Amino acid sequence: MLTTLKTSYTDTRAADLAWALGREPLPALATLDLELAGAKLQLRLLGASHQVLLEEERVNCSETVACIPGSSTPLPLGVAKRVGDWEYEFAARVEVLSPGSFAGRAQELLALVSDHPNGLAGVFPGSPHAFTAMLAQRHEGQVHWRTWHAYPQDGQLVATRTRVGTRVPVTA
Repeated sequence: MLTTLKTSYTDTRAADLAWALGREPLPALATLDLELAGAKLQLRLLGASHQVLLEEERVNCSETVACIPGSSTPLPLGVAKRVGDWEYEFAARVEVLSPGSFAGRAQELLALVSDHPNGLAGVFPGSPHAFTAMLAQRHEGQVHWRTWHAYPQDGQLVATRTRVGTRVPVTA
């Protein structure tokens, strides 16, 4: 699903993004409710980026990546935590692209996410390449989601990848 967000572009630099686990739901500009094999997932586009709410039999999880006033937790490269009986893994990276490469990558990602039944993308006013996009799936008992936060003025694309699920036993 692709939507045009009716708000000002709040988080204007990749460096302004912060990460938080366990925050209460924040006001959303657009949402997508999904049911993925028993897991209830809500993808939320905020004026300041994204939030994912996950509810399943034994776990509730809330991930927020946004420009959060007063937050002291910058966007980490990686996090691994236990959430109830589940393992939570998060990774982020910032890509710096030339203007031409950025426009092409933005179009590619928006096409991928907007045409996907488990995808939500919002374009901010002022630039067709200023967007936040999210894509979720369930695979082998685990819930995965990816997000992209685009900053065309700096040629920066922040990509995150999250996995929540039961620990996969190591077999010898």
